Amino acid sequence: MSTINILWVDDEIEFLKPHIIFLEQKNYNITPCQSGTEALNLIRDHDFDIVFLDENMPGLSGLETLSELKEIKATLPVVMITKSEEEYIMEDAIGNKIADYLIKPVNPNQILLSLKKNLDHSRLVSEKTSSNYLQEFRKISMNLNDVNSFEEWEQLYKKIVFWELELEASNDAAMPEILDAQKTEANHQFGRFIEKYYPTWFEDHQAPVMSHTLFKEKIANELSTNQPTLLIVIDNLRYDQWKTLEPTVNTYYKTQEESLYFSILPTATQYARNALFSGLMPSEMQKLFPQYWKNDTDEGGKNLFEAEFLEAQLKRLGLSHLTHEYIKITNLKGGQKLSENFKTKAKNDLTVLVYNFVDMLSHAKTEMEVLKELASNDKGYRSLTKSWFENSPLLEIIKQAKELNFKLIITTDHGTINVKNPSKVVGNKDTSLNLRYKTGRSLSYQDKDVLAVKDPKSIHLPSLAMNSSFIFAKDNLFFAYPNNYNYYVNYFRNTYQHGGISLEEVIIPFVVLNPR
Repeated sequence: MSTINILWVDDEIEFLKPHIIFLEQKNYNITPCQSGTEALNLIRDHDFDIVFLDENMPGLSGLETLSELKEIKATLPVVMITKSEEEYIMEDAIGNKIADYLIKPVNPNQILLSLKKNLDHSRLVSEKTSSNYLQEFRKISMNLNDVNSFEEWEQLYKKIVFWELELEASNDAAMPEILDAQKTEANHQFGRFIEKYYPTWFEDHQAPVMSHTLFKEKIANELSTNQPTLLIVIDNLRYDQWKTLEPTVNTYYKTQEESLYFSILPTATQYARNALFSGLMPSEMQKLFPQYWKNDTDEGGKNLFEAEFLEAQLKRLGLSHLTHEYIKITNLKGGQKLSENFKTKAKNDLTVLVYNFVDMLSHAKTEMEVLKELASNDKGYRSLTKSWFENSPLLEIIKQAKELNFKLIITTDHGTINVKNPSKVVGNKDTSLNLRYKTGRSLSYQDKDVLAVKDPKSIHLPSLAMNSSFIFAKDNLFFAYPNNYNYYVNYFRNTYQHGGISLEEVIIPFVVLNPR
């Protein structure tokens, strides 16, 4: 550890000689001085790691010195030491952003503790976090092959996200890399789990809450005519992203329930979000509402009838007596307009708000070099999401909802994954373009890389044509055609995609909150 340089300012510094000797024996370097003026001159000319500052001194007082010191070096931590316990002195000192506050007489151990707290805090926290994760790492690694139920996968994914966020602030660069490797292995095992059990969930009552059952199983129970409800569906919001937004939301709302549910396959908007609002699987949507279901490979116009699907589902669930409104926001102007007029929504029992920003962010990262830099990894992606949210009309809408006593539900339709490795696939001209799933005829692919479904009806998906099948990418793979292979691999590598099978895409948040 490099030497820590301490400036100690006290007009009676000679009485502190034992303290200084104690710290010097601990390898701290102490510069003593006896006045605020002398201290300010020293600070201008020398680099110090921390200042111990007496509050009661002749000439410049401690508070006056503190104020001028912060103008010179705003980030320099200052520990105020005083005989007085007057409240106004504490408030003034705290207002000037002191690092700590000690009451005389101080003993050497108090000084040492303050140093540890202010200078070694991040290192100590980092070391403890790393140590705790390594213990958890061994547990997760041992249990990974034994995870055999959707409940266990939910708990495991929660643990991984928890440690991902904890290690984010760590100074130990190796730990996030170890966690990333563990998450890769977990995703590999999760792919095998989905391959084995997913088809059975449509025949078995032991199935998780899924896209098409979410409204019936979760949302419907929260609706009433006694309190308005705001249901926000943030397209493409992963669980880790929700955890970064949660502290901001919790300023205005307290969490009643936080749970996870499973997106259907493909984990793509056309399928998952339509399933959420209709309460039906895609094959049922095609059969019952052919006028609303667009069964083609064209990327546009597949989610134009969510309001109609919602209307039909509310009627089917016996909830048509609830006054409701469906709103979709796809740009800043639309969000600002809703924010300005949100008070008018208080008359609704249910206001459904689909917010598309996060999905647009993930797609824009593919197209824009600046976003590739800002969101080069999951940490950056989370940070960008948080920054958007804290400055978005959506947060303003949530604030207004709180004032209007809305119950708040936040969820999503699917997640996304940072794709790293290509997998070659060949299909005819009618094959879908998505990078994490393909549907079409005569698909040629690497068996080990995909979950292949020869009969789409077995998982309640419609067929594009006779003999059409589906393939879903596992792990962090993305599909690339042999034509212009190297160009497309370089173009799409390290971008965020969805449609396939991964913890990040499939296991997604559902949160119910009440106003504070």
